[in-house]
Amino acid sequence: MGLFNFFKKNASPQPEGIMLPDRPYADESLNLLYNLLFCDVPELFRLNTGTPESYPVTIIFAEQSGAEDLKNVANDPAVDSRYRILACNRLRLQGSAAPNKALLGVIVEVGLDQGLDVLASFADGTARYINQSGKMVIWEAKGDQAANALRQDLFDKSRVVIEQIGPWEQPRRPHPAAGTARITFLVSDGLYFGEAPINTLFGDPLAAPALDCATRLMQFLATRASAQ
Repeated sequence: MGLFNFFKKNASPQPEGIMLPDRPYADESLNLLYNLLFCDVPELFRLNTGTPESYPVTIIFAEQSGAEDLKNVANDPAVDSRYRILACNRLRLQGSAAPNKALLGVIVEVGLDQGLDVLASFADGTARYINQSGKMVIWEAKGDQAANALRQDLFDKSRVVIEQIGPWEQPRRPHPAAGTARITFLVSDGLYFGEAPINTLFGDPLAAPALDCATRLMQFLATRASAQ
């Protein structure tokens, strides 16, 4: 069985002194979890990690980390995908080359009348699903064959998309408004995304195959959580 919860998340509220880039939910704990998905605010991870003195945290958050050490983290498939993304981001800030266009995460957001639905799937087999109601699935069963097959299909279809578009060079945009959908790709050389009205994006010949895979993964996670 998967290691997950389907619940109203009671995480820590917004850390003191840190402004969350986006706040799509009324619950601040969900806003924290939502922003952590994108791996673009390192301080949020530093303050919310349970193992601050362990690898790879000691490298990612060191005052001075060498490019080779960061590349080792970024290239290590045994490391949590989100830490690999953080390492890639720091490499780019240092002006060093990140690993060649490795896809590490896919995030699908759908703005609905009652709120925002979000699915995040990571290369290490973990996933997060935030329902518009405020319930959340945390999936940590990296060895689940059914989930991994769905994730692999999603990543295969997503690689087709990122080969056709370029990275976004600006700060992350606010979450999609009601009636709008977005698919974001967390790649070693930056953040890629596509956004459009829901029916337009889900009907787009390039984006639709990846979005269909994401929908099937979301349904799988919700079904497993409900069964549990």
